[in-house]
Amino acid sequence: MAAPYKLRCQIPGHEKDVRAVAAAIFPEQGIVSGSRDCTAKVWVPNEKKQGYHEGHVISGHSNFVAAVCVMPPDDKHPNGLIYTGSNDHNILAFTLDSPQPVYKLTGHTNTVCTLAVGKFGTLLSGSWDKTAKVWLGNKTVMTLEGHEAAIWGVAIMPEQGLMLTGSADKTIKLWKAGKCQHTFMGHEDCVRDIAVTQGVEFLSCSNDATIRRWLLSGECIAVYYGHTNFVYSIAVLPNGQDFVSSGEDRTLRVWRDGECKQTIPHPTMSIWCVCVLQSGDIVTGSSDGVLRVFTCDHEMYASLEEQQAFEDEVATAEVPTQVGDIKINELPGPEALLNPGLKDGQTKMVRTEKGKVELYHWDAGESQWKKIGDVVGSGATQKTPGKTLYEGQEYDYVFTVDIQEGKPPLKLPYNITEDPWFAAQKFLEKNDLNQMFLDQVANFIVENTKGVVLGQPQAGYNDPFTGGNRYIPGQSNSFGSTGTGGTDPFTGSGRYVPSITQVPSGGGDGLDPFTGSSSYHSSNSAERLNTTGGSKFFPQKSLLTFDTANPTQIIGKLKEFNEKVGPGMCVEGSRLTDLESVIKGKKPSAEQLNTLTSVLSWPIGKPQ
Repeated sequence: MAAPYKLRCQIPGHEKDVRAVAAAIFPEQGIVSGSRDCTAKVWVPNEKKQGYHEGHVISGHSNFVAAVCVMPPDDKHPNGLIYTGSNDHNILAFTLDSPQPVYKLTGHTNTVCTLAVGKFGTLLSGSWDKTAKVWLGNKTVMTLEGHEAAIWGVAIMPEQGLMLTGSADKTIKLWKAGKCQHTFMGHEDCVRDIAVTQGVEFLSCSNDATIRRWLLSGECIAVYYGHTNFVYSIAVLPNGQDFVSSGEDRTLRVWRDGECKQTIPHPTMSIWCVCVLQSGDIVTGSSDGVLRVFTCDHEMYASLEEQQAFEDEVATAEVPTQVGDIKINELPGPEALLNPGLKDGQTKMVRTEKGKVELYHWDAGESQWKKIGDVVGSGATQKTPGKTLYEGQEYDYVFTVDIQEGKPPLKLPYNITEDPWFAAQKFLEKNDLNQMFLDQVANFIVENTKGVVLGQPQAGYNDPFTGGNRYIPGQSNSFGSTGTGGTDPFTGSGRYVPSITQVPSGGGDGLDPFTGSSSYHSSNSAERLNTTGGSKFFPQKSLLTFDTANPTQIIGKLKEFNEKVGPGMCVEGSRLTDLESVIKGKKPSAEQLNTLTSVLSWPIGKPQ
């Protein structure tokens, strides 16, 4: 029986998430890592010690590093090359002699998130732009097209002259000489990584929480279950058949003879990547910016004090709940830990005497339950009725949002006092998402909060996955008698709520910040807006400028209204998009003036 893996060392060298790791060729037993802090680093093992120190820092990308790989030495580069792929759409090639790249590979139009090397200097890259590219030196020699979504994993089988690509479209494709030979289907969610075993087999992992083993003929010969959330990364052990995997369930798992033999929890939620060194040691990169090295060599184990400190860190980590409210009173007490687990990595929630919830997992190697965290989130701690806890704060809603390009779902917190576009912008910035998603996220918020008004009790429904409420059609008037309609935090005006057909019986002007029209006027308000001096805002007879503006948001709102003004008054969407330069302060062209004239001819009031 193989010795268990235990902590060798922790390497807290990056400022943000470690998104990629690879085994270095030089130095021997070295590690290459890539991070959201826009750098890649080479780590050198300490002499006669378990730890590592920083040997080389690589910079040059303008956004986060999503992939790294190492090219073996050749006559031109005796120490090989290090390749890094980035969110800036580029691939950079580095040597150990300089922190600056020796050349740049351009051609992808979105994040380069996976890399693999083959014989004779061949490099294979995969991108969110749905393509994979084959590079030789600093030139593209082939583009592989056919996937319908982002490519998250690539691999090369050099002996067979074959290439593999795994995609968010749930499929894997086998390529030869630039042509797709076969499409493998079976995963139920995004394929995140691919690893080649000895012989003519390969492994894939997926957001569906499974790992699959495939024959090149297309047959899936094994499905491995064990992870309880997305499986992000997979790597083959030195014997060529056994493997390790990591994912969103906070665990590194060691698989031998088709079974999960060891589960190693981490004190952080996302274990983005894993690789195996020539010695058989395992390296993980996580969302807390720390690399961790695990070994089965007794002489390289960390000291007992360091191992205990690591276990304590795991035990005190907070574990967000992944489902709805936990019924604490129905959970078992500490006595449940007297019964042995059924398999390694099995988890169990236990209610403490103080009413808290602790999470344990079964360590089959040591035949005991080990605490791996305190459960926090909806139902696990005290909170205001009708509110949902997220990252220590209370919100009216915490949505689960599926982002394009194969990204895993993200949490979107929202309070009804916020403007949807403002909340969407914060969400994009926090998760480093493209600005193109602004309207999509904002409209998602509007659609899922229809009829909700400040100060009103929420419906008694909790989404079983997010803990948030939803609007239930057919309920009584969503506005209170003095509803405000949702104040815009920038303009003080009301926002347009598509589902409201009944106007409240009182309230403020509710001026729409884009059209100036009101969702509701008192009996003399319309007349008051048209009398000289009746309003300090209208009519506006002189040029009015804005110091700051959000062109994407304004154009998005114009397009929304454009769809509702009726035939004969609609404007082509491209003409509205062309107004961005005008919003930014540039002098309008004749065509742009015509577009503005058409917009100003739209009917006053809320579009139907």
